[in-house]
Amino acid sequence: MRATIAKRLSAAKQTIPHYQLTATVNVEKTMAMRKTVNEKLEAEKAGVKVSMNDFIVKAVAAACKRVPTVNSHWMDSFIRQFANVDVSVAVATPSGLITPILFNCDSRGIIDLSTNMKELAAKAREGKLQPNEFMGGTVTVSNLGMYGITMFNAIINPPQSLILACGGLQELVIPDKEDPRGFRSAKFVTFTASADHRVIDGAVGAQWMKAFKENMEDPANMIL
Repeated sequence: MRATIAKRLSAAKQTIPHYQLTATVNVEKTMAMRKTVNEKLEAEKAGVKVSMNDFIVKAVAAACKRVPTVNSHWMDSFIRQFANVDVSVAVATPSGLITPILFNCDSRGIIDLSTNMKELAAKAREGKLQPNEFMGGTVTVSNLGMYGITMFNAIINPPQSLILACGGLQELVIPDKEDPRGFRSAKFVTFTASADHRVIDGAVGAQWMKAFKENMEDPANMIL
């Protein structure tokens, strides 16, 4: 697997004109929604909990529906744009990195995506994924926040045109006129999108990042 990863990533860095877009996003409303959803699931004894990564995947899919150019493959002689958003999610395994796919994320709920992701991650770590479960996808999410990483740049997974790198949770001080001190602390995450300039112009990439940021800052946007 290491040889395959090395070959694909070397080719991607050498042939794809990468550029990066970074945004530091207030995720307090998404964290609050996650807490509410998990409390409801616990009360119902559903046996499942949703993660921040599940909300990130949904926010990515919703942003791709708003800026569909991003949801495309570079096919050398043409660009193929997809109607459905299939999100590849990077999973670390003993053999190396693999990206199982959550299909049709734009039309699925958070709980459904969360359950499916847990199943795929378990299969990935056991080496039981079938090719159709990890070959394909229209956009990728890579999250290293659990390792204490603040931000990083990820390499595009060809023929996809965008990969989103997710850093860890940070507590930052922001102005607040309603607080007697004039400021308060808030929870933020830094996200960096690497985009293929052959498919996604800078302004289009910025529009996508803006849509993603709006989704994470107000998760109601994901279902509108």
